[in-house]
Amino acid sequence: MADAVATQTLIDGDKKVVQKFTNISDGSGEAAVVKVDVSGLAKNSRGKVCTGVVIEKIWWQCIGMKVQILFDASTNVFCIELGENQSGNQDYTNFGGLSNNSGSGKTGDVLFTTVGHTSADTYTIIMAMRKEYG
Repeated sequence: MADAVATQTLIDGDKKVVQKFTNISDGSGEAAVVKVDVSGLAKNSRGKVCTGVVIEKIWWQCIGMKVQILFDASTNVFCIELGENQSGNQDYTNFGGLSNNSGSGKTGDVLFTTVGHTSADTYTIIMAMRKEYG
């Protein structure tokens, strides 16, 4: 079996994308799974394809496990970890958001890895992101 996961796009406009991610674990967990696939996001009004995102806000609840958010590259870059048995919301807009600072092989995608997952652990994560075009 595999964890029961879902991604829901709440907003996908020219400048912003908001997505909701859920997981009900069967104990197998997730390891560097693509959650924000920038190539699948809507093009802007000029027809440009999104090449990356800056995480501006996160709302989350993690029950029984942690979630690491990573930027995809040849060597994935750690962005932030959302704590086990915690919930919260963070606003990073005061300093421009959490930018993808990965180097070689940078795709612009955002990945999730679960840590300490067991059967019936859950997470719900909502991320508001600013779209980048290269």
